[in-house]
Amino acid sequence: MHHPYWRTTVLAALLAACSNADGRDTVATAPSTDDQAPFTVAPTSEPERARHERLAVRFAKALRDPAFRATVAHELATSSFPEQKVHLQGFLGRNGSTERRRVAQLTSEPEGDIAADLDQGPAVEVYFPVPAHRARWDGGTDLLVGTAELDSDAPVAWDLMGRRHRLDPKTPPATPVLMVERAEQVFSPRPAAIPTCLLDCSGPGGNGGVPAPTAPQGLFMTQSQFTGTFEGWFKGDPEFEVHVLGQTGAANALTTYQCAGEHAGGPYAFDQNSTTWSGSVMLMSRAQLDQYSLQHPGQNLRIFVVEDDDTACEIRIDSTRTANLFKAVKLVYGDLTGGKDSTAGTTRLFRRAPMFLSLLKAITSFFKTDDDPVGNAVEDPYAAVAFFPGANWVIRGENSVINGAIKLEMR
Repeated sequence: MHHPYWRTTVLAALLAACSNADGRDTVATAPSTDDQAPFTVAPTSEPERARHERLAVRFAKALRDPAFRATVAHELATSSFPEQKVHLQGFLGRNGSTERRRVAQLTSEPEGDIAADLDQGPAVEVYFPVPAHRARWDGGTDLLVGTAELDSDAPVAWDLMGRRHRLDPKTPPATPVLMVERAEQVFSPRPAAIPTCLLDCSGPGGNGGVPAPTAPQGLFMTQSQFTGTFEGWFKGDPEFEVHVLGQTGAANALTTYQCAGEHAGGPYAFDQNSTTWSGSVMLMSRAQLDQYSLQHPGQNLRIFVVEDDDTACEIRIDSTRTANLFKAVKLVYGDLTGGKDSTAGTTRLFRRAPMFLSLLKAITSFFKTDDDPVGNAVEDPYAAVAFFPGANWVIRGENSVINGAIKLEMR
């Protein structure tokens, strides 16, 4: 007679082989210690990572129920937000928290524990970051529920049987992956303009309250092209932002005077969701440029591009990291890593200029969700035109690697 342990082991091996028999799924399983019990959450000292894993596990458990899957499928399909994102706290808290109680019942967990994870941390979003997954999922059980904190992470995910998987950080699996992660989307009917400018913005979205002129004047970006999205597949579309950095007070440090990005508002709003973009976005108004020159005589500006992974129009990058980036660019261009308004008469120019400040007064995220620095813009048309005709400023990132180019013009 065969030993019961032998029969159990053989049965487990056969089931594992059958689960991958069609060869479609490129998912790699996590270490065996994580596969011993269904819906295992690995221990971690990072509170946000642990929180998101708990939420992902609960969502995977609840999605075993056909009625709940149908509700989630409808919620995703009818979402008005980009990439059909759903705000998890809003979804579970609607109608007197009906769906939250439903999740508690389906997972056999106290509703208070779920509420604590939802309420004691930043917003969480649920969506399919891969467009093909979004189009493919029809509400069935062919689904993984995943989460990840950083672009460099290998996401963890659970199938609806409770098995924990480790996913390839560079290539998504064939099986649709529904991500439960820290929100990059601003969840409001109409995202409000981000009041980032420290000077008179002379237009909608600024603090100055001055209406935009009929023909806005200032520094504009009309094209951009980058070597990549600086975003993992599990983070969805990139959120590129262009920050105009200048001296903060009288200190030997830089701060954002104006941000241009998806949520910047008014003439400062643009949304680049791939490696290339063309259009017209104001980076700094004529009034802002003039006022900065008066308040900081002899100090020029930096044009700094980031891929935002956290709060819109707030740079969350370690200041030492940015200082090293600026120093690396300086090795190539000397002090000419900034820019200034060089307009004379009717000739409107924004030209490269010395920049001596290299310490960025940025907000380092408490949850270690740093933005990705794409790079410092330097006027170098010879290098920039390698990306597209008319490009005049090259973007140099960490170790002075060229990460793209943009076209700047004064109007």
